Amino acid sequence: MPKKLLSPESARDFLVRRFNNQHENWLAGEGAWPLVVSLGAPTDKDIAEDASAVRTWAFAWQSRGGPGEVVFEERQFARFGRHRLPVSLSFANATAVATAVGQTRRWETATERYQQMLNRWPVLAQSKVLASKFDVLADYTPEDFERLVTLLTWLEANPDSGLYLRQLPVEGLDTKWLEKRTGLVAGLLRSLREVTVDDSDFHTLCGLRKPAHRVRIRLLCPALRERVGGLCDIEAPIGELATLPIEPKAVVIVENLETGVALPDVPGTVAIMRLGNAVSALHVLRWLRGPEIVYWGDIDTHGFAILDRARRVMPQLRSVLMDEATLVSHRPLWVEESSLCPNVPFDELTAEERRVYDNLRAGSWGQRVRLEQERLYWATSIETLVHALEGRTNVEEGVGLSVSPNGLCRAAQSTDG
Repeated sequence: MPKKLLSPESARDFLVRRFNNQHENWLAGEGAWPLVVSLGAPTDKDIAEDASAVRTWAFAWQSRGGPGEVVFEERQFARFGRHRLPVSLSFANATAVATAVGQTRRWETATERYQQMLNRWPVLAQSKVLASKFDVLADYTPEDFERLVTLLTWLEANPDSGLYLRQLPVEGLDTKWLEKRTGLVAGLLRSLREVTVDDSDFHTLCGLRKPAHRVRIRLLCPALRERVGGLCDIEAPIGELATLPIEPKAVVIVENLETGVALPDVPGTVAIMRLGNAVSALHVLRWLRGPEIVYWGDIDTHGFAILDRARRVMPQLRSVLMDEATLVSHRPLWVEESSLCPNVPFDELTAEERRVYDNLRAGSWGQRVRLEQERLYWATSIETLVHALEGRTNVEEGVGLSVSPNGLCRAAQSTDG
């Protein structure tokens, strides 16, 4: 059969693609109707070359059932006379198309729920946010859809409740259900409030109480541990950590949790672990204002972004094991960074740090080079880290630090001669 002649099967494939591409627009009331699909027109040459194929094509459309109107026209051919042939397939509305592609139930459910929500909140008709949630409208169970509507109704009526998620008085609502749908709820809520640009997080947008940010630290100094009842490894809301009766002489911030957990005892020192971009929250820790602070993160573009963010709240912070020498001496351990950090000014980086960052972005050493903190050899890395801390602890406590062959640090009282 000539390729320009559209068979019923090919027409259905076309309609499936059209439905998948346009169903959200159609739900919002857009689209030109009727939708007319041209079936092609055979020529004298087509009939001469394969009359049987053209006859089979025409018969397939003559015997076709289902939604959509097949339009036929009389055609005159110079060599073969006059014949009645199919020319187009026409659909009056989106419902007919949905039926033709086996989407009747989903389309009817989505349109019914869409109209239900517009009746409750007419303002939703002013944007396509609701229509863009076609899968939600079409596929949510009745219980989930009712839960969503009830939740939006309550949040709209109580914009500043100050409640935790767990306290929301919506029947059947649980935190896991909501946590999986924060983007959906936030998008609809912004549309309800006609907010076009909103940088607030989900809790702020909904007027809910945000759980306190928790930070994990380790007190690497026995004397500091005595001040908190012997505790070493502590995870708590950062506001509570700020009240700890400690005055460390040095602080080391590490991005890798396993690295932080494995750090040995170091006099006067506290380790803070796995903060990521939340490192800026450390400004509330009053005991960070005096000590020497070093940051050890991954050598990749995101690692330097976190370093910049950290130095904004801790200007005295120094980086360790994030220099070019460390990177190039561990080439066999490199991996690939999944995506580069956006190229924005990092004003808090030193000239050396900025140079490494720029070279990473430029691909000077290869595409998306990354050296993960946890891949560095442990003993030599700890020795370098301790030396970075050593000067301040020596001055403050009269203690020297050394590293044993297995990488564990020990304190030794300084002596003369």
